Amino acid sequence: MNPLIPSAKTIQIYLPKGNPRGLRLAEMTTRTVRLIEIPRIHIDDFFAMPEANQVGLYFLIGDTDSIDKPLLYIGQTGDLKRRLNQHHEKDFWTRAFVMLSTNNSMTQTHALYMEHKAIATAIEVGRYEIKNGNTGNRPHTPDPLKADCEELFYTLDVLLSTLGQPIFESLSINNKSANSNEISPIIDTKNTICIGTNLTQISSTQLEPTLFYCKTHGTSAKGYYDDDGFVVLSGSLINKRTTASASSWAINKRKEMLSANELIEYDSELYELIENLLCKTPSGGSDFVLGSSSNGWKIWKNQAGQTLDSIYR
Repeated sequence: MNPLIPSAKTIQIYLPKGNPRGLRLAEMTTRTVRLIEIPRIHIDDFFAMPEANQVGLYFLIGDTDSIDKPLLYIGQTGDLKRRLNQHHEKDFWTRAFVMLSTNNSMTQTHALYMEHKAIATAIEVGRYEIKNGNTGNRPHTPDPLKADCEELFYTLDVLLSTLGQPIFESLSINNKSANSNEISPIIDTKNTICIGTNLTQISSTQLEPTLFYCKTHGTSAKGYYDDDGFVVLSGSLINKRTTASASSWAINKRKEMLSANELIEYDSELYELIENLLCKTPSGGSDFVLGSSSNGWKIWKNQAGQTLDSIYR
């Protein structure tokens, strides 16, 4: 079966210390991948586990007040305990996510291939601020081993998203949806957790998000609303002018994106957005577009003229 086809999945989440805010071990019950979430304060609990000496792929995640994206470092190692001990010198991370195989079959070649793919995919998606200085070294990988790696990577993607880290989930939607009002199927997840058995049932019945538009004061922006917030899509035209009511986040984000050439001059009145922008709220998205304080729930409207508020609240 093609792993990209939407289907129901059962994921087991195990709490080895009984602490829901401590170590969490996630597995898809039909696969050989295990993902372990490790709060930094509980790193010694992981070091005491036999899995700590395995080959693995790891993700160090943290936050900063200076940017609105989480910080992310991706690495691979033949000895997870030794390598994570070396990363104590890095101050930014507060959580580690470690991927390894349940049958200890992952080799260094698997890990090197997936490190390279993980860094490249995370950079392309752009949800996290990548702390790696390079993209890793992709080893020579025979086709059978490459097929194994792709299967492992798919499972990793699902488990990371289940534990709240959509590192590889694109903010883009397909061109057909971006240019029409049609809705087509898309892989998405909604989790129902059964505490008694620690099982998470994943249902893949969501539809591709509906586009909403902001065409106030000469702007021409489009985006969509999902579980992570509101995404303003690339190609949107936003107002150059800002008012005193504009939020500091919107002003600072404009400066940051202008500096990075992710926001460029379109004409004397408008900028063009070059990269998709994830905002925590619909109002954050409309503030960014308009350059002034706004109620995004009322500003964003679909092609039928319905507000975001009337559909989602």
